[in-house]
Amino acid sequence: MGVSPAVAGASCTRGADLNVALTFRSAREMPTPPCGVGAAKVKQLSLPKVFITRPLPPQAVERIATRCDWKMNPEDLALEPIQLADACREVEGLVASGVRVGEELLGQAPRLRVIANVGVGYDNIDVTACTRRRIVVTNTPDVLTETTADLAFALLMAVARRLVESDRYVREGHWHYWQWACLWGADIYGKTLGVYGLGRIGQAVARRARGFSMRVLYHDLVRATPAQEQELGAQFVDRETLLREADFLSLHVPLTPETHHLINARELAMMKPAAFLINAARGKVVDEAALVEALKSRQIAGAGLDVFEEEPHIHPELLALPNVVLTPHVGSATTETRLAMAMLAAENLLAALEGRRPPNPVNPEVYV
Repeated sequence: MGVSPAVAGASCTRGADLNVALTFRSAREMPTPPCGVGAAKVKQLSLPKVFITRPLPPQAVERIATRCDWKMNPEDLALEPIQLADACREVEGLVASGVRVGEELLGQAPRLRVIANVGVGYDNIDVTACTRRRIVVTNTPDVLTETTADLAFALLMAVARRLVESDRYVREGHWHYWQWACLWGADIYGKTLGVYGLGRIGQAVARRARGFSMRVLYHDLVRATPAQEQELGAQFVDRETLLREADFLSLHVPLTPETHHLINARELAMMKPAAFLINAARGKVVDEAALVEALKSRQIAGAGLDVFEEEPHIHPELLALPNVVLTPHVGSATTETRLAMAMLAAENLLAALEGRRPPNPVNPEVYV
């Protein structure tokens, strides 16, 4: 029997009295599992307290509820810092989605032992501060690789073939007859794809390019093995060659101090006037103001963006440009993938709370 995220835990008000509004629920209060499965294993005393920052699929909530006392924000909105701090004062586990966890919050959560991030990127968490406090941080890699690669390639195709412009053209009633010169785009088949960052998602995008007979170039700090390069049909090049030769430059790097504004005015000036930039990684990897200027001047042909520097705020001039396709950070947003992410986060959480090494620690040094 599922638990509706909208009613799991007590309701979460938007005021400062969050501790009053959110009460812990335990496994003892959950509906009996179907056929009694797992009922005999429910602990009755001393269950660890957990806070879930956003509504999760019922299956994941049920998994956590079998072994924890829990409370959850039922609104799909980011809590104010004071609300998040109030919710975390007593907890040992935090399931984090779309929230920032820094020194200030950690200082108000003295019992916290694990932060299970629902996502592969974890730049929203001060991992260094967590490690100092012996708090294990986990993420959810692998399960979202293919879905995010799908979205990156969808952005590539949409901006190259002007799909959003074409949709708007039809909906606004401009299509009265067939025209030879209507909405010409750019070919994808046989072009050069530049993959900046050949990790899991970068590799998945490269595999998709093979279906379009694309030449695949890549640059990464760590070169792939010869076997990987052969399987992907990918050629390692230096970053300048990547920028100059790519018809489509797809970014797949994590956000670090070194990758902040990895693509700025200098890099954009190296790209072909007919090239397109695709970013489904992290917004701050691209200097958004420099990108706007490059798009306005047609220094590059277009961009497909799923992430932005100051999400959810977008540079206002990006919104007005016709040669950009914009999506609201939905790289992993499919029913199957979001469920898999939530379930993996739950497994990471429970393992750490039970003293086991979780499947996906990002700071394994806490176990040394």
